Amino acid sequence: MTRVKRGNVARKRRKKILKLSKGFRGSHSTLFRTAKQQVLKSLRYSYRGRKNKKRDYRRLWIIRISAAVSKYDITYSYFIYSLKKSKIAINRKMLSQMAILDQNAFLELVNQLV
Repeated sequence: MTRVKRGNVARKRRKKILKLSKGFRGSHSTLFRTAKQQVLKSLRYSYRGRKNKKRDYRRLWIIRISAAVSKYDITYSYFIYSLKKSKIAINRKMLSQMAILDQNAFLELVNQLV
């Protein structure tokens, strides 16, 4: 059986991994073996992070809305309940933006519900 040298293919594979590991600390960005392990781990982290980002933003929006309606002596849960009851369909992201950027419109919304 003839010998297979794999020169170009192996180099391309290693360079691809080392390119992905650019910016990692220490030998995680320079040595192939450790870089490969760290790249696999970082890809798992990034997958998980994309799921967590949605969670974190929703939590942030709820905190902002809660802070905004507490000025008017309303709880967050009652505010959301009133929105659903009066069939006003605005998502939490838009409500939080209104609370920050357009406080007059947010106050009108609160006055409609109460």
